[in-house]
Amino acid sequence: MLFLARMQNSKRILVAPLNWGLGHATRCIPIINALLAHNHKPYIASDGVALALLQKEFPDLPSFELPSYKIQYAEKARNFKIKMIWDSPKVLKAMAAEKKAVKKLVKEHQLDGIISDNRMGVFYKKVPCVFITHQLNVLSGNTTWMSSKAHQKIIKKFDVCWVPDMKGKPNLTGKLGHLKKGKMKIKYLGPLSRFEKRPIEPLYDLMVLISGPEPQRTFLEKKLFEELKAFEGKVLFVKGKIEEVQTHESLQTEKGSLEVFNFMQSKELENAINQSAFVLCRSGYTTVMDLAKLEKKAFFIPTPGQYEQEYLAKRLDKQGLVPHCIQDDFTIKELKRVERYQGLAFAESAVDFSKMFEVFSKVKENSEPTSSSLST
Repeated sequence: MLFLARMQNSKRILVAPLNWGLGHATRCIPIINALLAHNHKPYIASDGVALALLQKEFPDLPSFELPSYKIQYAEKARNFKIKMIWDSPKVLKAMAAEKKAVKKLVKEHQLDGIISDNRMGVFYKKVPCVFITHQLNVLSGNTTWMSSKAHQKIIKKFDVCWVPDMKGKPNLTGKLGHLKKGKMKIKYLGPLSRFEKRPIEPLYDLMVLISGPEPQRTFLEKKLFEELKAFEGKVLFVKGKIEEVQTHESLQTEKGSLEVFNFMQSKELENAINQSAFVLCRSGYTTVMDLAKLEKKAFFIPTPGQYEQEYLAKRLDKQGLVPHCIQDDFTIKELKRVERYQGLAFAESAVDFSKMFEVFSKVKENSEPTSSSLST
């Protein structure tokens, strides 16, 4: 009887992260695992490297390709905002296309709900929809008020917004994930990470972990390879390029060695970070959460022109947790500053996913027949 009750309560949930680097996809991993642990059936939808990563992590789950936003960074930081504005018609077109695609998926697979991680068009009014973001305020320089209001207007369409951070202080997102006032339906999950800290003796003196949209990912990769020639010690370099086959090469540098991988999957990456003395990486929020969970020291190079990463890097530097510098100014000598900083950590907060998933038990007016109603 208990098994039958659990089967009847099982929901088919679409999980759709934005393909903007790997962060949105990787922070959906603990959510997908939680859905499985609560006897729900996740369906994965995204595009590009985000979809490829989740397909590698969950090869047995159904997955679907959504229309791409085709997001690319400007080659120069000062052109970042102009590039985003220039690309906005392309994004709006993709949002309209993904709305149609999601409607079709809901009907064809009798989906009971949607979890969208920053995919603004992944919404269907006839099933419960959750939006995940750490950016209730979207920083964009002197247009922050406008970009924030526009984002908040989109979020309000959803039944609830999950923010992966602490509600009060201390927290990791600062003003990004906290509003001074507002009537939005917000629930704070606490920081999310797919990793677990384990006491392992350091194998690497430094781990380099990069990802993100082109061309900035490649710019940073080339710069770091040049700088690392002068690093004394053993370096593990993960490029964050999700490809069909994992590649690995061992190189000797002037003063040490370099192990290079194109990508690593979750367990392998967890192991590698635990085995590294400290990490050199972007200051993307998912990376911040992962490093905090593993209580690691780090050095941040924010993506040029990306206000969110620049804000997080400056905030954590000011708090004495992680040093940073801009990409053009980085030299290997900067890494000496890491010793003077405390490193990242956060207090464990158990997420009550059974309570969070209750949103999918609500039946909307004029809703489509769902998997639950079809099975009864």
